[in-house]
Amino acid sequence: MSKASKWSARTTRAMHRVHARLVTRQTAATGFVSQPEPRTIGSFARGRQLSAGNIMFAGHLVEAAKTNLWDIPAPDAAFAEEAHGFSWLDDLAAVGDLAARETAQAWVWGWIEAYGRGKGPGWTPALTGRRLIRWINHALFLLRSQDSESSKAFYRSLTQQTTFLSRRWHKTEPGLARFEALTGMIYAGLSLSGMEAHVNPAVKALARACSEQIDAEGGISTRNPEELLDVFTLITWAAVSLREAGIIPPQEHLDAIERIAPTLRTLRHADGSLARFHGGGRGVDGRLDQALSNSEVRHAVPDGLSMGFVRLSGGRTSLVVDASEPPKGVASHNAHASTLAFELTSGRRPLIVNCGSGKVFGEDWRRAGRASQSHSVLSIDGYSSARFAASGSKKRQLELLVDSPKHVPVQISEAPDGTRLQAGHDGYDSTHGLTHARTLELTFNGRGLAGEDMLLAMEDAAKKRFDAKMDEVSLQGVPYSIRFHLHPEVDSALDMGDTAVSIAQKSGELWVFRHDGVAKLSLEPSVYLEKGRLQPRATKQIVLTGRAMDYATRIRWSLSKTQDTAVGVRDLVPDNEPQF
Repeated sequence: MSKASKWSARTTRAMHRVHARLVTRQTAATGFVSQPEPRTIGSFARGRQLSAGNIMFAGHLVEAAKTNLWDIPAPDAAFAEEAHGFSWLDDLAAVGDLAARETAQAWVWGWIEAYGRGKGPGWTPALTGRRLIRWINHALFLLRSQDSESSKAFYRSLTQQTTFLSRRWHKTEPGLARFEALTGMIYAGLSLSGMEAHVNPAVKALARACSEQIDAEGGISTRNPEELLDVFTLITWAAVSLREAGIIPPQEHLDAIERIAPTLRTLRHADGSLARFHGGGRGVDGRLDQALSNSEVRHAVPDGLSMGFVRLSGGRTSLVVDASEPPKGVASHNAHASTLAFELTSGRRPLIVNCGSGKVFGEDWRRAGRASQSHSVLSIDGYSSARFAASGSKKRQLELLVDSPKHVPVQISEAPDGTRLQAGHDGYDSTHGLTHARTLELTFNGRGLAGEDMLLAMEDAAKKRFDAKMDEVSLQGVPYSIRFHLHPEVDSALDMGDTAVSIAQKSGELWVFRHDGVAKLSLEPSVYLEKGRLQPRATKQIVLTGRAMDYATRIRWSLSKTQDTAVGVRDLVPDNEPQF
């Protein structure tokens, strides 16, 4: 990061603090113009934990029964950001009993007391927008049984935060942060008395953001499916709120909703969760369905690529493949080296997964989760298909993807009994002279997946690089590994004289993984990284290892249900709630 950029960032933070203090002089709103209706979805289980004093933010668990949230020292910046964003208010409202309401009220008015005068890390446009949406959504829940002085303090704080947003939203970076700030401003302008003047500028700015930041495929530059859902949820909420107020959203706003909805359907597995790529998780249960319903967009899943992903489906089985170049530049700071990796779900049970984002478990896990080895894909000689390089200042260090695949050809066609995806990437060309090509065929009934991975040295220059690598290892071959990470809820074991792997789902489905014998098969430990857990979950991975000896190496494998697995499995086994 240049000196000018560092100076600009420091100046922006300083001006946020200045304006946060200036807005305390604003005349407070006296109430709501219309009765706010909650639209956010929380977790009942997490709300019960919060009520009991088990506070888990950003991978940190703090046990502090009957303690005000703001009296707890934040272990790191991510913990503080989650606390000041108030998304946890959705969880307490999901419980809705007296204990949950008293906890929510104590923490909201505690924030007003501690930070309401413009202090603390919560005064950024993105966090302010996120906080405003929650306060307005759950206003009736929060104001119940409050006296007039407490109500006045609540409205005064809402007014100050709305005014702060109106002055500082334009300093947010493009992306989710800007959508949060502008949606929060629209919410407040429509709901609070005396704040109507803020609606029109926010509506115009949100329309511009939709036009500039949502591409023609309905995707965003980070290619993070969960982040796309967050953006879609925000602009859908804004559109619904505007219509309820008798305001027609701009066409750019509506067009963005029309583009995103089919893309999210592509990124959705058979169990309703999102594919976990580029730092994104499976999404809050119910949020995707709610957002798609609110959007009123009924377009089917489009053919071809959606935000660089391909979805194959057959019967009760869905397959989502990362089939495009990874994000570039600043947009890659959370991106993964996952080109040609896939996830497979059968019914409501994930089977083949990626490890996921380790961000909530610290920097080491975050870095490990981004590597190709943490995805269900081929990797070479311990290398990822893209490399990582540090960028930025010591205070805001970003690790971006560099030397990533530049050419990712994709072809989707009909197979004799299903759908075929053929794709490749050149992420190993500069290091080993090899191109990775992958073919996946999913049957129409979803009971079988046939795969083929090839390593090819195609051009003369590539062959020279491959020969140089062979010389380095005394002609012993370039080592490769093909990984298939299993979901922690499945049981797996080597079978048939260690030539196959049997996989049992809790639903009763039985799958068998086989290969052509070119590589060595093993079943090894792995991890499953997900939000809402204190530490990574132990699981297993199927690994095919071998050495590329020639300019062309081919490995074939298959994954199929056993013949005695019924076509329709009655899946009544309950899912386990996250345990803190």
